[in-house]
Amino acid sequence: MEYHIIAFFAGFLLDMLFGDPYLLPHPIRLIGNLIAKVEKCFLGKNRERDEKKELRQGVFTVVIVLFCTLIVTTLILFLAYYINCYLGMVIETIMTYQILAIKCLKVESMKVYCCLISHTLSEARKAVSMIVGRDTEVLNEEGVAKAAIETVAENTSDGVIAPMLYTALGGPILGFLYKAVNTMDSMIGYKNEKYLYFGRAAAKLDDFVNFIPARISAYMMIAASFFGGQCFSGKRAYYIYKRDNRNHASPNSAQTESVCAGALGIQLAGDASYFGKVVKKPYIGDRIREVEYEDIKRVNHLMYLTAWISEIICLFYMGLICVLQAGKV
Repeated sequence: MEYHIIAFFAGFLLDMLFGDPYLLPHPIRLIGNLIAKVEKCFLGKNRERDEKKELRQGVFTVVIVLFCTLIVTTLILFLAYYINCYLGMVIETIMTYQILAIKCLKVESMKVYCCLISHTLSEARKAVSMIVGRDTEVLNEEGVAKAAIETVAENTSDGVIAPMLYTALGGPILGFLYKAVNTMDSMIGYKNEKYLYFGRAAAKLDDFVNFIPARISAYMMIAASFFGGQCFSGKRAYYIYKRDNRNHASPNSAQTESVCAGALGIQLAGDASYFGKVVKKPYIGDRIREVEYEDIKRVNHLMYLTAWISEIICLFYMGLICVLQAGKV
C-alpha cells in the first residue's frame, strides 16, 4: 500500500508541474482512437437508421472499450510489479500522472486568456474551440471568456477530482476505466442526429459514474472558495450552488459550475450553439458584475486549490487504509 500512496502523490505532482506531454503518445488519445475505430466499424455499416440497432451498438462500444482498457492497464501494472516493486511504483506513478489533467486544463484555458488580452478574437475563438464542444465562431469576447471559465469549472470535476477519487479507490486501473467512460461521452455522447441512440449508453454511464464525484467536487470547491482570498466568496458559492446546481440538462455539469459562478459573482451558462443549432439553457449564478478576462486566471486558481484539497483528503484516506491493514497483520 505504501507504494500506491507514493505513486499517487508523485503522479499528482508530475501533472501539476508538467501537464500533458504533447510530443509523447498519451493513453487517453489511444483510447480515443479505439473509440473512433469501433464507432466507424458500427456506424460505417449502417445504411438505414435503426434506433434499436444503434442502441445495441452503443452498448457494445462501451463494453469493448472498457474491456480493452481493463485488460491493457491491468496487464501493464501487474507485469511491472511482478518484475520489481520499484518498477511497479514508477509505472503506477506515470499512469496516475496520465490520468489527471490539471496542468493541461490550465495551459489550454490560459491560451484563451492570452489571446483575449492581446485582442485577437479570432485566435481566442480558435483556442477555446480546443476545449469546448460548442460552436465558437459566433462568440464575442465575453462569450469566449465565459466558455473557458465554464470548461475549467466543469472539468475540475471531470478532469481532476473524479479521476483522482477513482484512482485513490482502485488505483490506475479504475482511474483509466473512468477516463475511458469520460472520453466516450466526450466523443459520442451528444444528443444530435448522429449520436442520439448510438451514444446514449456512453452518456448515461458517464452521468452515473460522475454523479457522486461531481457533488464531492462541488463541496471541495466551496471549501477552496473560503481559502482563495478576496476574489472569491465562499458563502455566495454555497448559496448559488444550492440554488442553481440543477440548472443544466446533465445532472452533473452544473455542480462545480454553479460553485464557480457564485464564488466569482458572475453569471455563466445560458443559450449556446452546438453543430449550428442554438440550445436553450438556463443561466447559472447572478450577474453581480461583468465577466472579466482575469476570471480565467481566477477559476484556474480555484481549480488548483480544489485539487490540493482533494489530494490531501485522498492521501489521508489511503494512509488510514494502510494503517488499518497493518493493524490486522
